[in-house]
Amino acid sequence: MDSASPLLDITFWLTAAAILCLLVFSAFFSGTETALTAASRGKLRSMADKGNQGAQAALDLKEDNERLIGGILLGNNLTNILATSLATAIFTRAFGDSGVALATLVMTVLVLVFSEVLPKTYSIIDPERAATRTAPLIGPVIVVLSPLVAAVRLIVRTVLRIFGMNVDPDSMLSVREEIVGALQIGHSEGVVEKEDRDRLLGALDLSERMVEEIMLHRSQIEMVDADADPQAIFSQLLASSFTRLPVYQGEQENIVGVVHAKDLLREVDKLLREPGDSASALGNLKIMEIAKEPYFVPETTTLDDQMREFLRRHTHFALVVDEYGVLEGLITLEDILEEIVGEITDEFDLDAAHPLRRSESGDYLIDGAMTIRDLNRATDWQLPDDEANTIAGLVIHEAQTIPTAGQVFSFHGFRFEVVAREDNRLTRLKIRPL
Repeated sequence: MDSASPLLDITFWLTAAAILCLLVFSAFFSGTETALTAASRGKLRSMADKGNQGAQAALDLKEDNERLIGGILLGNNLTNILATSLATAIFTRAFGDSGVALATLVMTVLVLVFSEVLPKTYSIIDPERAATRTAPLIGPVIVVLSPLVAAVRLIVRTVLRIFGMNVDPDSMLSVREEIVGALQIGHSEGVVEKEDRDRLLGALDLSERMVEEIMLHRSQIEMVDADADPQAIFSQLLASSFTRLPVYQGEQENIVGVVHAKDLLREVDKLLREPGDSASALGNLKIMEIAKEPYFVPETTTLDDQMREFLRRHTHFALVVDEYGVLEGLITLEDILEEIVGEITDEFDLDAAHPLRRSESGDYLIDGAMTIRDLNRATDWQLPDDEANTIAGLVIHEAQTIPTAGQVFSFHGFRFEVVAREDNRLTRLKIRPL
């Protein structure tokens, strides 16, 4: 008892209290690091907009992640090393040279359990709440340690440059990539429905996709001949499933206007109400007097810009031209909306061919004009759309020729069989994963 009593002097208790305080500080640094790195910027912004000062402080700290992480790691390492040194002094005093190993073992357990796993687990459960609580406290510490952090940052970058590596402080995931990743993970875990994921991803992709990718090709455009008989034009408009048709004069490349079915009906009603023979009144119809001026857009316009332009102009219809001014196709506001919500059909689309069907053998029968993007969305496949917009275009690109009916190809992990071909167009294909 006499030999042990000198160990429990005031120095021992002060050192033990210091170790305990350092472990608490270490836990604070570890928990804060996890909370601030895991906290969602979107949730913090929403909380800050509602007047939460802690959330605003967390957002301010996350503006410079490099300084934030550097300051936290510096503080955490200082507290852990100092606590371990003090523990080594106590154990060496009590057990001699063997106290070094014992101090290492005891401090490893204490730091691991109470200063790492416990605070990190608490923070990861609700990182936003933990971040709002710790951000006001860690902020002054980061400011105090910022000179040391700047020196460490300079040393690290200098060493990396020696080995040919250039550190870009802004090389982090964009907000769009974070959202896309969160949606994909949520869908794989069953939290986000496929339809919801597709709608959100479709809206995000509008700024990266061009009108040429979704436009109706000029070979499929229904047009009105301005020089045709008025009765034939009237019958064509009534029989068409479209409400707007381009009007050409001479050759189809020469688009001179766009006629709306409602404008045509108004004009016909006006002619029929005029005095005279109503049977011959339709012959007085002048299509160019009711046709609106055509609206042309370049094929490289993004879908996001085009949708904004449609809304600004209060129109839903545009003709797409290439860099030489040659007609390439047409695009409507409905086409852009379909990239977000999926296929939009009405009572006039009942006779439209189904672009995607699955046979009893498991193969997919696909319209060659179906876009690769639509197929990927419908099947959750990952076929590339860099070199072609349609399935037929992808097959032609990979085959480096225009295949004939019955030919089979295998690429990108899928088997492609040409079912039908008209002229130089692949109209029907059969696809199945290998």
